Amino acid sequence: MPNQKKKIEELKQLASEWRSFGLDNLKAETRSGGENDPDEHIIDGHAAVYSRQTNIGNWFHEVIEPGAFDDCDLTDVPFIVNHDSRKIPLARSRNNNGNSTLTLTVDNTGLAFSASVDTDNNPEARQLYSAIQRGDIDGMSYSFRVNEDRWTDLDSDMPTRHILKIAKVFEISAVTFPAYEDTDINARQAADALESAQRVLESARAKAGLDSRATSLESDAELRDAYKLKIKILGGLK
Repeated sequence: MPNQKKKIEELKQLASEWRSFGLDNLKAETRSGGENDPDEHIIDGHAAVYSRQTNIGNWFHEVIEPGAFDDCDLTDVPFIVNHDSRKIPLARSRNNNGNSTLTLTVDNTGLAFSASVDTDNNPEARQLYSAIQRGDIDGMSYSFRVNEDRWTDLDSDMPTRHILKIAKVFEISAVTFPAYEDTDINARQAADALESAQRVLESARAKAGLDSRATSLESDAELRDAYKLKIKILGGLK
């Protein structure tokens, strides 16, 4: 079904994806503002890292290859908590320049960030700053769209997706639970992320001509429903 294959490919290009993981270098610190300036409260670390193999919902392994963030659109990226875009951002990258409260930098490790948060006037910023200092939160997540990827072992149960180029980062989040499974706070986001992951894999297999299920939108729906049921069993979806 060429039209269905084309539709799945278009959905892949339009949809954003989420990735979450624990970090060793996420930290909150105070920088002295000098004699006449107030102290600045900074949260920094990496929103994404290169060359780390991650299990994506038991659909596939994924590796962000070095250089994937080169030429990535990093304009207007908010820093939020648990992907809750309904709340006021803790910081925001406006054209990623010196006037922004969030700075994103591509380095040898991945996508680094430094956020200046208002702990005096924003209670959630104050709570997050304290939670990171205490080690209660040590996970990061980000929403993005892929521009170029490469797959290996597509005919296996757990193929590997190599992300070569990321087109845009939509937001970065500090997260309570870095993994998709065993979470109820982010269960709806987890279900969406698993659905997105399944679509990406089936699209790749359809393109390679390896999996007839990818040509059936009904089969896609059955697989997504199965994963949503899994999340519900874990206690998240009501």
